[in-house]
Amino acid sequence: MSSSDRRTVLILLAGAPLAACGFTPAFAPGGPAAALRDSIRPDDPTDKNGFDLVTEFEARLGHAPTPRYRLRYSIATSTTGVGITTSNAITRYDVTGKASYTLSDAATGKELTSGIASSFTSYSAAGTPVSTLTDEADANTRLMTILADQIVTQLVAASGSFLK
Repeated sequence: MSSSDRRTVLILLAGAPLAACGFTPAFAPGGPAAALRDSIRPDDPTDKNGFDLVTEFEARLGHAPTPRYRLRYSIATSTTGVGITTSNAITRYDVTGKASYTLSDAATGKELTSGIASSFTSYSAAGTPVSTLTDEADANTRLMTILADQIVTQLVAASGSFLK
């Protein structure tokens, strides 16, 4: 048996348990989360973090011109100096963030699911003031990407319970 034939057989054998358990990809037609695409309208952002969160959220689930669901969210971040030199200069910061969200039916307002996404990221303050500001903005953008990923993952995981 050639090497490529063995790979094909191994791939088919690896997928067999998934077929037997009734596994369906979440976004496949008829999958539990397929109805989430292009159907959720997040609240309008009020600041840069909100803008970044909504942008990343819509990059994953699409923009809903006529939303079936509404996503309300609130973001809280804090910055802490973690790298301190002997002369008390801070050289590294941690940015911690938490996004609380609630998904509701756009027509009735009925709450379908809610949750909290949280994470952190860091940036260096060892360069010039301009580069430190740029690094801080980049860290906040990365944090909003992480939080958007977590919210989408939680919504996909919960979609089987509220999408019928």
